[in-house]
Amino acid sequence: MHPNAMTKLLNLMVIALLITVAASDTPATAYTNHTVGGDAGWLFDAKTNKSTTNYTSWAANQTFNLGDYLIFNTNTNQSVIQTYNETTFRSCSIDDASDNDTSHFNGGETEFGKSLTIAVPLTITGPNYFFSDADDGVQCQTGMAFEISVNRGLGLPPSLNHPPPPPYIEQPGPDNAQPPPVTIAGGSPALENGALRSSANVRFLLPLLLCGFASFLA
Repeated sequence: MHPNAMTKLLNLMVIALLITVAASDTPATAYTNHTVGGDAGWLFDAKTNKSTTNYTSWAANQTFNLGDYLIFNTNTNQSVIQTYNETTFRSCSIDDASDNDTSHFNGGETEFGKSLTIAVPLTITGPNYFFSDADDGVQCQTGMAFEISVNRGLGLPPSLNHPPPPPYIEQPGPDNAQPPPVTIAGGSPALENGALRSSANVRFLLPLLLCGFASFLA
């Protein structure tokens, strides 16, 4: 191959590689709703004892960011469990799960077999796990489970970015109330002692004054 042709080919390969890298690093420009399982939905076929699609394969072809939603088109024969605890995920059960890391979504429906759509927001980066614990975990064990990794993307939108509540400060009760200031009737003790001393001095000087006045008249 001619050297110039080789150089051009190498340049084209470098440009193609740079375009590929730039495309993979392109940040999210909008929030996305991901329909779990695509057209298959989030369903379990009791006749074949299998999920209607491979949810792990579905998730592998998606990019998930904070503020996105997972849309579960399902019915009340399945459950939707979200957890950040891998042990809970692997066990296919929420019996020992904590309220701090696991949530159960049911759309508020209790009628068996009723269709419903459940929207689950992605609010924490890193691994997020989803499964159905229905039929004592059998659905999870036979395919109704998948794991995703959530990127930061645009960050949480204001509608999902709730600040933590302020710390609780206990209000003072009757036992903790400060006693009212004490007022001593009759004024200050120091003033009263001074007034007593002045009265005693006047009684002592009065006879002397009278004697002096009588001598002056004489």
